[in-house]
Amino acid sequence: QVQLVESGGGLVQAGGSLRLSCVVSGLAFSDWTMAWFRQAPGKEEREFVAAHSGLTLKTYYSDSLKGRFTISRDNAKNTVYLEMNSLKPEDTAVYYCAADDSIKVVTISELYGFWGQGTQVTVST
Repeated sequence: QVQLVESGGGLVQAGGSLRLSCVVSGLAFSDWTMAWFRQAPGKEEREFVAAHSGLTLKTYYSDSLKGRFTISRDNAKNTVYLEMNSLKPEDTAVYYCAADDSIKVVTISELYGFWGQGTQVTVST
């Protein structure tokens, strides 16, 4: 059974930092593409944040977030991280971890087969 469990969310002031973690079980973690998406309040779609391919070792970022957010993974711990710096109120969202082993376009949420339950990030002014 595949499980993705996010943690690390919380309330932070604008300009602050947070590191999200997603622990994965039930799949060959090192080979899979891992990604972070977020869903802002009142929005139906999940916005692509970042992804990392376990096979190609390529990293992908949303153009609007590149430079502030960093994705990384520790294959020994079956964990993917999202380091978020210089947070802004508009970064407030539920952040989701996603995984897939045959993803073609990493930015499309509908293509991911497995998801975590999400972790809330709230950035105050």
